[in-house]
This record gives sequence, structure tokens and C-alpha cells, in this order.
Amino acid sequence: MRNKPPPQRTKREPVPRPRRAGEFPSKPRGPKPGPAREEGPQRIAKLLARAGVASRRDVERMIAEGRIALDGEKLTTPATLLENLRGVTVDGQPVKPAGAARLFCFYKPAGSLTAARDPKGRPTIYDKLPPGLPRLMPVGRLDYNTEGLLLLTNDGELKRQLELPSTGVVRRYRARAFGDVSQAQLEDLAEGVTIEGVRYGSIDANLERRTGRNCWIELSLTEGKNREVRNVLAYLGLQVSRLIRTSYGPFTVEGLEPGMVGEVQREDLFRFRQTLK
Repeated sequence: MRNKPPPQRTKREPVPRPRRAGEFPSKPRGPKPGPAREEGPQRIAKLLARAGVASRRDVERMIAEGRIALDGEKLTTPATLLENLRGVTVDGQPVKPAGAARLFCFYKPAGSLTAARDPKGRPTIYDKLPPGLPRLMPVGRLDYNTEGLLLLTNDGELKRQLELPSTGVVRRYRARAFGDVSQAQLEDLAEGVTIEGVRYGSIDANLERRTGRNCWIELSLTEGKNREVRNVLAYLGLQVSRLIRTSYGPFTVEGLEPGMVGEVQREDLFRFRQTLK
């Protein structure tokens, strides 16, 4: 019987502290984050996403629903090319020009939906956010019972960039689970796993500590498939009772309590965007 290697904790790099609620600067200082804006006509879906109206996919759906118009005429295709958003309305309201990209760290409480509204009447993240924030979109999603870091931005292009698996941004989680699992089993997840026809990529998983049949597990991954962590741990025979996303790239929930939000400083956002693939 071989000896099992001792559990190892995932090493985390130091990160800048986000601004807390109430610390938002009225005129953020520092260089404008991100690459230079493209010149010339662009697809309206891209312009509206950049202005923080919705993601490109949602903009396409809104056009199909007849909610977006140009100079009073409803648009019929997201391929419409425009130099700017002058004359564009959404639900009859003029669209404001895109401002500088901003990024917020929100500690999403468990028991809230990552959506603008819920037909069943369940609370959403927008019910939990403090007043006074700009119009924000979530970067990816956390399921109803998952808590922890949810990034929010006013820039649709930044949202898309952060969500793409090809960008390689690491998401880290801590899971409390019931059941028996070995460090060797967790290390096998580094090769990826296919569950019910769905392929999950490499996951760096470490057994943090165990008390009886309950354990805490740290996981790092670069994908964001629906319920990925819960599905993978269930595949190993574990029942997750609590799931917390602790970081997304260099941004963490450190210093935040459930329901709190902090803004990433402009200089930090600029430097981070330079590292993206």
C-alpha cells in the first residue's frame, strides 16, 4: 500500500486590494485601461456591448425582439455597422456613449441569482448590490447557492475577454464536501475528465483539511462551465455543502463580506489587461 502524499495548499500570488463601497472615486485617476479603441465602423452589437448595455449575445436577442432602434427605425440585424451610437435607442431610451472600462469585485451571497430578474421571484444579485453604482454586467455566473467573488463591469468587451477560456484567467474555489476522497484522486483531475458527455478541462485540486468525513478542497480552473465544480466533485462521490469562489485572476474577495462590493483601481485594471492573451 503506497503512502499518500500530504495535502498541499495552492500558492496564491499577492493581489491589490479593491476599493470598498463608499470609496469609489468620482473621477478615477490613471491611464485609460485596456487596448486602444478600434477606428472605423463597427457592428452595433459590439458598440452596445462596449457601452455596457448588454453582452453581444443579449444585444442580438434584443434586436430580434425589436427593442433597439436607430433614428426611430427598429433594427433587424446585429450586423449593422455604425461609427458611433448617436441616434441609437434601447427600449426608447438614448444610449450613452461608452465610458472608461471599470471593474468591481462583488461578494455574491449564497441564495441569489446571477440574473437581472427571475420569473420565480427569487432574489438576484441586483437586489443585493448597494445603490449608487453604474450599470454593471456580471462576468460569468455563479449558481444560486454558490457564494464568493463575482466580477462586475460596465464594459461588454472586457466582460467577454474575461469569460473566454482561451484567455486563461484562473478561477479559484473552496468547497466543503461530505464523503471520502484522496489527494491522488484529486490530482487525477489535472488530466481533465468527461462526465455524461461533457468534457471538463484540467483542474488543480488540493485537499486542504479533513474532519471526519467532511473536508475542504481548493480547486483552480480556467473554464467556467455550468456547475463545473459541483459536477466534478459529485463524480468523485462527494456531496458539496458549501462552495465559495475566492478569486478570479488576480482579484479576490479578501476584505469583502457577503453583499459588499469594491472597485478595482484603474491602474491595476490597466496592468491586468496587458497580461491577457
